[in-house]
Order: sequence, then structure tokens, then C-alpha cells
Amino acid sequence: MAYELINKHRPTLRSLDTEALIQLSQGMDTWEAVDTFGRYLSGPAWRERQIPDELVHSWTRSEDRWWRRAALVSTVPLNNKSRGGDGDPHRTLQVCDMLASDRDDMVYKALSWALRELIKHDKEGVTDFLRRHDDDLAARVKREVTNKLKTGLKNPKASRP
Repeated sequence: MAYELINKHRPTLRSLDTEALIQLSQGMDTWEAVDTFGRYLSGPAWRERQIPDELVHSWTRSEDRWWRRAALVSTVPLNNKSRGGDGDPHRTLQVCDMLASDRDDMVYKALSWALRELIKHDKEGVTDFLRRHDDDLAARVKREVTNKLKTGLKNPKASRP
């Protein structure tokens, strides 16, 4: 709830920097906490260039699955219009490249999400990413992202009545 309050209070959101994000991330060890942190705090701060790319890149090298997931989830606000994003293929694909071969399910599920969000802005870039990383990617990532490219849905069979 604190993350959401910060996100809705523009002056506080604009004040976020590396030190503040690290303090706010203490104890981040669940899917919900990481996704909320990435969508409401680190992603918007990164989108507005309040934190450096290298900070997010350093998370991709963490032994902690939750930090690697946070790096990918932080790309969502770069590309999601409802989160204020207008598309940032370069920064998104940099993070995706760094985690393409990660086999932790929490990480590759976030990789799929990051790529699916980017499709709205750079369909060709996502298609190229899939081609370049075909041997590295988890089957789920390939399936969900390919489905989204072809049908507009992550899982078209599950969407039928």
C-alpha cells in the first residue's frame, strides 16, 4: 500500500532516487512486493531518469531472483500507456537481453511480461529478440510472446468461452 501511495503523490514519486529505492525495497521477497515495487516505484523513477540505467542493470546480475525480476518489471512502466510510458525499446531490450537465459520461473515469467508490453511499441524488435535468443529462452516465454505477436493475446486458448 505504501508503494501505491508514493506512486499517487507526484512530489514524492519525483523525489525517488537510488538511495530512496534501496530503502523502500527492504524485505522485498514476494511476487506481489516485487511487481508493486517495479510498477509503482522503480519503473516510473527509471522512466523519468531519476535513477541510472546501471542501477537496474545491476539488479539483473543479482543472485536474488526477486531483484532480477524487479529489473524486468521495471521495464513495464516504460512501455505501458496506463503507467505513463510511451515506449522505450532500447532500455527494455537491454534488460531482456541480460536475462534471456535465466531459468528461474519468477524471472522468465517477468521476461514474457516485459516483452509482451513492448510489442505495442516495437513488434519488430520483439520478433528479432525472439529470433536472436531462440536457444536461450524458456518455452513459456516463446509461447506467450509468440501468441501475443500473432493473436494479441498471451494465451488465446484460455480466452475462449
